[in-house]
Amino acid sequence: MAKTAVDIDPMKVERLLVRGVTEVIDREHMKQALLSGKQLRIKLGIDPTASDLHLGHSVVLRKLREFQDLGHQAVLIIGDFTAQIGDPTGRSAERKRLTPAQVKGNVKTYLKQAGMILNTKQLEICYNSAWFKKNALGTILEIAASGSIQQMLHRADFKKRLEQDIDLTLLEAMYPLFQGYDSVMVKADIEMGGNDQKFNLLAGRRVQRHFGTPEQDVLMVPLLEGTDGTEKMSKSKGNYIGITESPTEMFGKLMATSDALVEKYFDLCTDVDVASLPAHPKERKMRLAVEIVTLYHGAKLAEGAKQNFIEVFSNKGVPKDIPTVTISSHGITLVELLIEADLVTSKSEARRLIEQGGVKINEMKKTTPTEMIAIEEGMIVQVGSRRFVRIARR
Repeated sequence: MAKTAVDIDPMKVERLLVRGVTEVIDREHMKQALLSGKQLRIKLGIDPTASDLHLGHSVVLRKLREFQDLGHQAVLIIGDFTAQIGDPTGRSAERKRLTPAQVKGNVKTYLKQAGMILNTKQLEICYNSAWFKKNALGTILEIAASGSIQQMLHRADFKKRLEQDIDLTLLEAMYPLFQGYDSVMVKADIEMGGNDQKFNLLAGRRVQRHFGTPEQDVLMVPLLEGTDGTEKMSKSKGNYIGITESPTEMFGKLMATSDALVEKYFDLCTDVDVASLPAHPKERKMRLAVEIVTLYHGAKLAEGAKQNFIEVFSNKGVPKDIPTVTISSHGITLVELLIEADLVTSKSEARRLIEQGGVKINEMKKTTPTEMIAIEEGMIVQVGSRRFVRIARR
C-alpha cells in the first residue's frame, strides 16, 4: 500500500507549529522534519478513564487531525494497561484504579467520538497492553532503569504530595516511564499532549534514549478552561461542553461561556481566522456557537439551535419544540422527577442543580430536592437556561 503524499507547504507547517500550541521541543528540528517530505509518526496517548469527550479533549485531537491532513501517520495509543494505574499528573492523591471492564467500555465510546474529529481511515490504533502484558520482568526492569529517583522527586506535583505526607505509589512514579516506553514501541517521531503533560512527554525522550532509539520531538497544546472561565474543562466540575451534546444544549452553553474565553475557543476549537471576527461581543459569541455546533452537528442543526436560542433568550420565550416525557406517578419528589424526565444523569447532579436555583416548574423556581411534586398534564420543567420538558400523565 502506497504511503500518503506529505504536504510540505511552509505556510501550513508554520500554522501547525504556531496556532493553538504552547511549546515545541525541539521546534527547529520538528520544522525541518515536517518540511523534509518524510511521513512522520505522530503519537497521542490517551488513558480511557472517562467515556465522553468534551471540547477540552478536542483541542489535541484537532491538532492531531492537522498532522493527518498534511499526510503524516497518526498513532493513537489506547492506554488500556496504563489506565489501570492512572496518570498522576496534577493529582493530589492516587487515582482510583479502573478495572479492565471499565476501561473496555470507555474505549468503545472514546473511539466512536474521537472519530468525529480524526480521519479514522488513516489512523493507527495501538493498545499498550499488547506489549506490557507480554513483556518479561527483564523488560520492566529495563524500563525502570531508564528513569531516576532524583528526576521523579523534582516533579512539582510529586514534591507537593511528599511534603504533605500523602502517599505516592511506586506505580505512579513509574507511570511516565511506561508512557515513554509506548513511544519506543511505536517508533514515535513526535508525541503530542496538553501542557500539563510536559514531564511525561519529556520522559518519553529519556526512555527512547535509554533504549537506543531516536528521540521524539514534543508538541504541547494549551488546556481549555470550561464555561466558568477559570477551571480546566471537566465533566466532574460541571463546566464542560460535550461534543455529543444536543445542538441546543451545546449552543446555549457556548453562549453562556465567559466573554474572555471567546477568542481562545475560536483559536483552539475552530479553524476560523480570529482577525475576521465581528467586533461586538455578543455577535462574536453567536458566531462561535454556530461554528462549533456546525462542526459536530452540521449547519442545518446549528442554525436551528441559533433560532431556538434567539427565541428563548432574546424574546424571553419557551422553545416551540419541547420534548414530552410521560410520568406515571401522581406525586414524586423533585429529584426523582428530574431523573425520570432524563434531565440529569444522577441524583447528586439533581440535588446540586436544585440547591443552586437552577430548576423551575411552570416558571416557578424550586430549591428543595425532597419537595413532593404533583404531576399535572402539560407542566413545563426547566433545568438551567436550556433544558425543557413538557410532562404528560400516563
